[in-house]
Amino acid sequence: MYCNGSWPVVGSRVRWVLRAVAIGYLAMLVVWPLVLVVQNTFADGLDSVWHALSDPDVTFALWLTVQATFWSVLINTVFGVSISLLLVRYRFPGRRLLSTLIDLPLSVSPVVVGLALVLVYGGVDGWFGPALESVGVEVIFAMPGIVLATAFVALPLVIREVVPVLQEIGDEQEQAARSLGATAPQVFLRITLPAIRWAVVYGVVLSLARSLGEFGAVKIVSGNLVGNTQTATLVVEQKYQDFEQSTAYATSFLLAFAAVLCLVVVSIIRPKESAS
Repeated sequence: MYCNGSWPVVGSRVRWVLRAVAIGYLAMLVVWPLVLVVQNTFADGLDSVWHALSDPDVTFALWLTVQATFWSVLINTVFGVSISLLLVRYRFPGRRLLSTLIDLPLSVSPVVVGLALVLVYGGVDGWFGPALESVGVEVIFAMPGIVLATAFVALPLVIREVVPVLQEIGDEQEQAARSLGATAPQVFLRITLPAIRWAVVYGVVLSLARSLGEFGAVKIVSGNLVGNTQTATLVVEQKYQDFEQSTAYATSFLLAFAAVLCLVVVSIIRPKESAS
């Protein structure tokens, strides 16, 4: 029963409670763990960071992670934009099934993904492994396997950012350009891509952050060979288990800092681009 404006007061209190719950939840789940990592990383100043960067195993793992992340993000960007256009602009049998399968990496454990890749590309009993190795291509326990595992777990991120934007903008401008004689590449580069550029950017950033932090699938397909196929997340596990906590914290901080930095930079530059 509404009386003397009591409902607006109650509504305002509920909003504040919900905000406090949301902020507290994020603080406990995200902010607090990150703060603890930063605190432990810089407990002795910059010594732990310099020590980590001077460790050849850590520097190799970081460089391997950068390479795997680069190729994974590149593959997912090209594939993601292409599949997004296919799902939105075309109607074909199996379209809904394809859209459902794209979300499979979000529901399947990364460890299962890694095991599946081993069964398919393994050098002994894999479906394609022996044939590939016979021509000198090694997938499992090598860079290609790490890239495949990393790309798979980050597969849906670009697509799920681009698809809603394509649905929102429609295809009227694209049809008009085609009617005026524009080729398919011209339509994509001059009309479609500018319209979805920020969706692509956000998808790339999310894919980058996900790729940097991949652990389970990469551990299975890489073999975790120190100085050969060990990525940064695997170094964190090894150093922590070897009681080199400062190096583990420093490596974790570098990975988290790279991901957060990308998000912050995109958040800063987007309003300027939109305003122009």
